[in-house]
Amino acid sequence: MADRGFLCKELYRSVVAEGVTSCDVLVVGAGPGGGNAALQCARRGLSTIIIEDHKEIGTPVHCGECISEIACQNLNLDLPEEVISKRVHGIRVIFPDGTEKCLSEEGYVLEKHLFERWIVDEAVAEGASLHLGHKLQSMDRSGGSEFEGWLCQGKGDGFPILAKIVIDASGVAAVCSKLVQLEDELPLNPQGKVVAGMQYEMVGVPTDGYLDFYIWPEYAEKGYLWMIPKREGRANVGLVTEDRPRAKKSLDEFIENTHFKELDQVLPPWKEKGNPAFGGTIPISGPFENTYFDGLILVGDAAGFTSPLFEGGSHLALKSAVFAAETAAAAISDGDLSSERLSEYQRLWSNEFPPYDKIIRGKNALFDLTDDEMSLMGRCFPDEMGSMGISGKAMVGVRLLMKRPGLYFKSIVPAMLAFGYSRAKYYGW
Repeated sequence: MADRGFLCKELYRSVVAEGVTSCDVLVVGAGPGGGNAALQCARRGLSTIIIEDHKEIGTPVHCGECISEIACQNLNLDLPEEVISKRVHGIRVIFPDGTEKCLSEEGYVLEKHLFERWIVDEAVAEGASLHLGHKLQSMDRSGGSEFEGWLCQGKGDGFPILAKIVIDASGVAAVCSKLVQLEDELPLNPQGKVVAGMQYEMVGVPTDGYLDFYIWPEYAEKGYLWMIPKREGRANVGLVTEDRPRAKKSLDEFIENTHFKELDQVLPPWKEKGNPAFGGTIPISGPFENTYFDGLILVGDAAGFTSPLFEGGSHLALKSAVFAAETAAAAISDGDLSSERLSEYQRLWSNEFPPYDKIIRGKNALFDLTDDEMSLMGRCFPDEMGSMGISGKAMVGVRLLMKRPGLYFKSIVPAMLAFGYSRAKYYGW
């Protein structure tokens, strides 16, 4: 760990002489962000090692498995057919009174485990080395007074690893933020706030090709529920909520009290042990204060990158990985691994990603509304929300304030705009 001080030059040279594995870039985590970081680094000619603490890539699945066509175009991703579970037409938002409005934009539901394995296989084909069942446990600055990399130790026979740059793609665990300490012995980043995400995979679920997102605070406090259709009648039915202790109970109640209960062809029954709920936690504090350090770059959830309203993270993780690889390649070429040199990474992502604080204000304003006020807002939206321009948004605002003038004081405009920022072009999915 950084608080144990610098390794002296003699120790640095001795570990290299003793055959410690060395590389340009060590990527921690083989999820979407890690896989793409490794792929982009390898394509740039950097010697790259990926470590993954699980023994298999893509399990357990932690997300709803969606990605938009806009995201694929932005990332130059040519998805193979085997990783695509279903092509979809966009998002349908369902308000508390049942009002339905669409945000149409083409995209895909993935077989996420196959997608993650595919992108890592692509990285390996480009020359990256993969180590499964490897867990990073410590990081020492190497090179004496001039930083020359990280000596990484951990669980797995591939350690120790000496890396010029470490890319942390460890997800919500944010491993390197805990292992690396600042001069005042505080961690690089404090633990961020998280929400719980949980879902079942059900079968026999009817669909017209839209992702159904339910904004129903009764079941999902400051969150939402979803039905994400997949091939062969399968669907992920789940929720994200700030009420973490009640997450599973709330999801079960939602299924029991809606049309999902009528799906008697569900095999195995969703409430039996044969089909357990699965999911994880999602960071919601926004981008960390420190997304880079000497020889270190954070991507995806490990950097706090999520889309605030519907908690999408794959597009942001994959794109931040591109920025990380670009920055790492330039820094290694220049022979400058300093924090100052790697600050280019933050400039890249901050110029590209939408304003998190602004969207959070809109999200908070949305959840300050009562169910009736939310539903009124939904009824004032056009059936196709994606077609609203500036004048359309203004018209919706006028309608709302004419029907309920008091909504002006509840920040209804930022609440409305939060939906716009959930579009694919703003990294919503």
